[in-house]
Amino acid sequence: MFETQFRKMKAFFPPTIVFKLLPLLIFALAALLNASEINASENHLMPQPMKLEFGQGALPIDGSFRISLSGYTEPRLQEAAKRLIQKLSRQTGIPMNDAVPKNVTEDPQATLVIRCDPAGESVQSLRENESYTLEVRTTGATIAAPTPVGALRGMETFLQLVDLNTQGFTAPVVKIADQPRFPWRGLMVDVSRRWISAAVIKRNIDAMSTVKLNVLHWHLSDDQGFRIESRKFPELHRQGSDGRYYTQAEVRDIVAYARDRGIRVVPEFDVPGHSTSWLVGYPELASAPGPFTIDRNLGVRDAAMDPTKENVYQFLDTFIGEMAELFPDEYFHIGGDEVNGKQWNANPKIRAFMREHGMKDYHDLQTYFNQRLLRIVQQHGKKMVGWDEILQPDLPKDIVVQSWRGQQSLAAAARQGYMGILSTGYYLDLMEPASLSYGVDPLGGEASRLSRAEQSKILGGEACVWTENIDMQNFDSANWPRTAAIAERLWSPAEVRDLDSMYRRSARVSRDLEWLGLTHRRSSRMMLERLAGSADPIPLFTFDQVLVPLNCDVRRQVHPYTSLTPLNRLVDATPPESDVARDFASLVAHWQANEKPLRAQLTAWRDNRAKLDPLMQNSKLLQEALPLSDYVNALSTAGLEALDYLDQRTPAPPQWVGQQRELLKKAAKPHAELLIAIVPAISRLVDAADTAKK
Repeated sequence: MFETQFRKMKAFFPPTIVFKLLPLLIFALAALLNASEINASENHLMPQPMKLEFGQGALPIDGSFRISLSGYTEPRLQEAAKRLIQKLSRQTGIPMNDAVPKNVTEDPQATLVIRCDPAGESVQSLRENESYTLEVRTTGATIAAPTPVGALRGMETFLQLVDLNTQGFTAPVVKIADQPRFPWRGLMVDVSRRWISAAVIKRNIDAMSTVKLNVLHWHLSDDQGFRIESRKFPELHRQGSDGRYYTQAEVRDIVAYARDRGIRVVPEFDVPGHSTSWLVGYPELASAPGPFTIDRNLGVRDAAMDPTKENVYQFLDTFIGEMAELFPDEYFHIGGDEVNGKQWNANPKIRAFMREHGMKDYHDLQTYFNQRLLRIVQQHGKKMVGWDEILQPDLPKDIVVQSWRGQQSLAAAARQGYMGILSTGYYLDLMEPASLSYGVDPLGGEASRLSRAEQSKILGGEACVWTENIDMQNFDSANWPRTAAIAERLWSPAEVRDLDSMYRRSARVSRDLEWLGLTHRRSSRMMLERLAGSADPIPLFTFDQVLVPLNCDVRRQVHPYTSLTPLNRLVDATPPESDVARDFASLVAHWQANEKPLRAQLTAWRDNRAKLDPLMQNSKLLQEALPLSDYVNALSTAGLEALDYLDQRTPAPPQWVGQQRELLKKAAKPHAELLIAIVPAISRLVDAADTAKK
């Protein structure tokens, strides 16, 4: 390289000038090479692999791309290889399927060789080996894995490596050795409160496989809906679902779809509480007299099955047997949460049963129910999973406790020898930023004080999306890309914690997920366009960029939501996290170097009000958010004035500072169930102006 540049310089400059410039040329080229190494190491892989080492050069990706399967192979691997080529073709725009008739081949000289030796498990389990190695050279790439699932994980990493640069589409030369930190990495999907179609479930399974999640926890029944066909007890889905349920054929299809992508499916049927939808068709199971109707209200309900009736256990035995044939996974989730005991305490027959059996309170009665239910689950070849409330010392050690109440309860279960998974901190419906979930570790908090043997009982965790305030319009945006941050926490080494890196890489994942058909970015835009009616929606887009929705638990305290409430307001269209506000806060943190873009952004927000307010006045659904428009305008003006004081290097007058702090206090309060995400950054500018120095 140096010799080529030297010849070019000699052609245009006298020799004496060339030799004077040569040291500068060498320095510039060395800097260029160093920069390319830095860029290579700043990869966009998510989750980050356990070990990776970048080299020099890259593997070209073009229409001749082919995959070879060697060693053990099966239809699952063959179909995965075809999907890889299809994804690669979509992401690059290169017509690979047309260019090469047989892209999946046995040719050892193929671009990507996938070597898999043992067959792996016929039914993927908690113990499945998901490790792999991936080596990319300038002439080809190799994935080696001990199981088909490990090979699937390596394929996803290879896809993430491919990028566009000055040479075209390439994958960098790299060596990767990878395996997950935790064996249980899940996404819990509630389809009971609001119906989520099979198509939406499938595209989210695709997204899960992209970030190496391996458990779909399918919450199929609750007070508001029973969502699966039962041929043994057809009134469950006929009367408990509003006609929205999955047929058994659809269930088998989704389970197979997930398996092909290395994902287990664990069903949840919540008992004895959260069971109103069961009782609509079968009131004889209840603790209180019927008739029952589907409960449209949200939150903890009183309805519960009667643990003193033998027919309840006979019913559950038949039902669980039917479901066990649909779901091959070794685990079966029985819920068990939030039983308030009101119907049990109000029933004289149940109270007499409790006295007869020496039970102190309804918690003892639920323990009795769980023990009976456990035997039924075991008889059908399954292991029991339940929420925190099921934990009590008489249960066998192979049950799994899912913690929603905190890391203390997770650690308490581990100390007693029980396996557990963490969901505290991973509730996506709380609309918290990805940074908060990213900072939650299953082995953090109280679990960090466990012994190594006790820590081994903690299997991982699950992100949870409860659908009280989420439906098919905003389901994808509630999940992604924040779930990718949780996936990395559960897969990657514990020391992978850089927030800036996480957000940079999750932005790339977010873009890639659109190629899979997810709607997490465009759904918000479409919902905003609906709110704008026939008006130009651009001012609304600009306004919405600085907003974030309230925690859904808080929303339900200020608004009378039911499972039938339309989710068509501004808060429903607003994404859970504001990328624009986060970028703005980064600029404010170094305002001296960023004053020009700061002024441009603040001016755009300030001036947007003139275009926005007429649009909002003419939309009934937007009128509630008018105060937010006033505050965004006032905050933008305050930010510009703060920059003026900082430019003058003169402390802002105390009266001005007091006025702005009062403004900030009011602007920080929720309106229309929304928060203004730029309030902290504007507050920082005001504080800086207050202490400006000459």
